[in-house]
Amino acid sequence: MAVAVAAVAAVAIPTTAVSASAAPGKRETAVTQARANVAHNAGVFGFGPSQDLVPKDVVLDADGASHVRFDRTFQGLPVVGGDLVVHQDARGRFEDSSRAAAHDPSLKSTVPVVPAQTGAANALSASPGIQNAVSTPELVVWAADGTPRLAWRTTVRGSGDHGQPAGRVVVTDAVTGERIEAYDAGHQAAGTGNSEYTGKVTIDTTPVGGGYTLTDPVRGHVTKDANNSDPSDASSGTTFTSTTNVWGDGKKFSTDRSTAAVDAHANTAWTYDYYKNVHGRNGIKNDGKAATVFVHVGTKWDNAQWSDDCFCMLTGDGNGTKDPEQVDLDTMGHEMTHGVTSATANLRYSGESGGLNESTSDIFGTMVEWYADNPIDTPDYLFSDQSTPPWLRRFDKPSLDGRSADCWSSGVGSLDVHFSSGVGNHWFYLASEGSGSKTVNGVTYNSPTCNGSTVAGIGNTKVARIWYRALTVYMTSTTTYKDARTASLNAASDLYKVNSAEYKAVAAAWSAVSVN
Repeated sequence: MAVAVAAVAAVAIPTTAVSASAAPGKRETAVTQARANVAHNAGVFGFGPSQDLVPKDVVLDADGASHVRFDRTFQGLPVVGGDLVVHQDARGRFEDSSRAAAHDPSLKSTVPVVPAQTGAANALSASPGIQNAVSTPELVVWAADGTPRLAWRTTVRGSGDHGQPAGRVVVTDAVTGERIEAYDAGHQAAGTGNSEYTGKVTIDTTPVGGGYTLTDPVRGHVTKDANNSDPSDASSGTTFTSTTNVWGDGKKFSTDRSTAAVDAHANTAWTYDYYKNVHGRNGIKNDGKAATVFVHVGTKWDNAQWSDDCFCMLTGDGNGTKDPEQVDLDTMGHEMTHGVTSATANLRYSGESGGLNESTSDIFGTMVEWYADNPIDTPDYLFSDQSTPPWLRRFDKPSLDGRSADCWSSGVGSLDVHFSSGVGNHWFYLASEGSGSKTVNGVTYNSPTCNGSTVAGIGNTKVARIWYRALTVYMTSTTTYKDARTASLNAASDLYKVNSAEYKAVAAAWSAVSVN
């Protein structure tokens, strides 16, 4: 997939991410304190004249501590790789920081030598296969490698070969015209519902004019038929309606168009509930805003994706032969997690941070499946095994797909992000279940270690809590695997203390995938 559930263990320091609507006073106070702390510690943050901070997220701990995430601008231009997190105690005093690669994003000039039209043309030439393409250039300070330079970040959008939404982001130096990087723009992958993947389910609908619509009155999301087109925005498509409040026929490759909608609608609800009930997160952006969910996107589009642009979940019909509709539990959870990542650490979809972005979606997509604990789609460590049989990726030994990495190496960041994600997935499995042979819910796994060690797992509920806190509190846009180790150990320390079995298990699992 590309870029757009057990009892909770007791923890030493319970934490919750509080939205602006839930605690506006505390949030604004934390932001004000964080601004002051950045100004008073300008050398730590590389903060100076012509810079500004744009608040993005606030995490408030139960003990009063706060973690304020900022994006940064220089002379009004977004700084790519300039994001930071200010960690403060209960009295608002500065304790620590998490920073992306850019320390001081200052430039002598923000006047481009290369015109926007040239950047747009370069982007179009770097985006083959996108039909009816439209390019939108934006001037930025690009400092994802730590060295700031003026650049055009051009987003190309159009349609792919199956009529699905397609996009590419191309970054070019605004002084020399050199292409810096390019990556995908999309983050792919109470009626009675007869679903394809999870049997008969209860879904929340809304009565309208003597009938019902697939609008969830509890969580707010609406599920629509894209009519095999590329939805341009959330208002596109057709809302599903029924006079009986009974939906779908439960068949794969169904001719009843509401069947795929049942899975999409129900699994969006499971994803919402997982994040809210386990992590205290109120929606994708933690602001209570609901997404629009589209099924039947494109023609035989064998994929799914999250779109930040329209705040939409987009799912295709599969390839029409082996792979049915891409609306199973872990796939839906995976794609919507891209939205959570975008709203928090915003891990860049390139290099090691791109692999971590994909791994994060695999991890939480899988945890949605464990949270739902459906007897038909039983929880496992096989990603997208229902819609892409026998599985698209697996956690115990990712290299079994012939392309993914089991272990970190210096070249792992040059792999496609769906394959470099194997390092993070392997770490998650080892930390959760341990090394060696093991059968879980009828599936046999045999997970090796890269250093020959034996690892004991602490359960995926604990590991997922640690990873969520690492993502939302400590990671930044340019986090690498080594940084992720540090972030997750910080999170384990917060939740379970430094000398705990949980902290040691996290460290041992990272060493077991060669991240030290």
